[in-house]
Amino acid sequence: MSGLKLEQVKAVKVSSADVTPPADKRPPGPWRTAWKKFVQNPFAVVGLVILSIFILAAVCASWISPYDPTRIDMMLPNLHAGASGHPLGTDELGRDILSRLLYSSRISLTVGFSVAFVSVFIGTLVGAFSGYFGGWVDTIAMRFVDVMNSIPSLFLNILILAIFGSKVSYMILVLAFTSWMGVARLVRGTYLQLREMQYVEAAKAIGVSHLGIIFRHLLRNATAPIIVTATLMVGGAILSESALSYLGLGVQTPDTSWGLMLSNAQEFMLTDPLQALYPGLSILIVVLAVNFIGDGIRDGLDPRMTTIPRRRLAQWWKKFSKSVI
Repeated sequence: MSGLKLEQVKAVKVSSADVTPPADKRPPGPWRTAWKKFVQNPFAVVGLVILSIFILAAVCASWISPYDPTRIDMMLPNLHAGASGHPLGTDELGRDILSRLLYSSRISLTVGFSVAFVSVFIGTLVGAFSGYFGGWVDTIAMRFVDVMNSIPSLFLNILILAIFGSKVSYMILVLAFTSWMGVARLVRGTYLQLREMQYVEAAKAIGVSHLGIIFRHLLRNATAPIIVTATLMVGGAILSESALSYLGLGVQTPDTSWGLMLSNAQEFMLTDPLQALYPGLSILIVVLAVNFIGDGIRDGLDPRMTTIPRRRLAQWWKKFSKSVI
């Protein structure tokens, strides 16, 4: 009997060893949840793919451009698309339009992302200190924001660029200087709500400095609206750069941008409208893609938004395919 019991005990030990403990399933973090919602938004995914293609084309412009964008050939002016080895034709000076589009994307995208970064940096600093400290700091900061909002931004941009020149670095600083006020108001409103939370009082009680609370604790919870605003500002900066270049106050030759190409093509709108169509369509597609990405990020970071079921995605795709056909 004792031998039989010993064998039963061993069998129980072996069977218990073979059973693997259940895996520790942790709930997904906020960023993983946001990415899951983002990839389920077809418009946001398409916008991300399109923007990635433009960024890749801008980075690899020197390798994929068929010609030098500054090369002038007066023997081949205003060629139509596909003539003499020029896929999109040439402009009035015989320069290849495709090469100029690729190199223009470098400046336009650089200005767009740089202006968004500088504007968000300045606006976050002003809004964070204004919303956290309040009092006279908030009063001075917000009155300065009101003064900046009362000045016509386009007039100020034209005035500064006309005085100091039309370098790309000056354009980035000028556009950022007139674009940070909305970010400051958004961050200020977020900090006014967050500074009343209990974890802020606990951080003060254990001796955390004001800078630590502002940038370590509060900034993390204010990241979502800042990212959404920064994404949407890229499209606005590209449109502003194009407008200034179209007026002759932006990028100057031999450099090129989509706005400068539009400015040069306005003389040939009746004879060769495609010269204006290519840069205008590039601006439209990029700005639309950035706005789709911004909407997708906003929906992904919103905790009230639930994930989109696959049945609804299938319905959208079915409806879209019918409309295309």
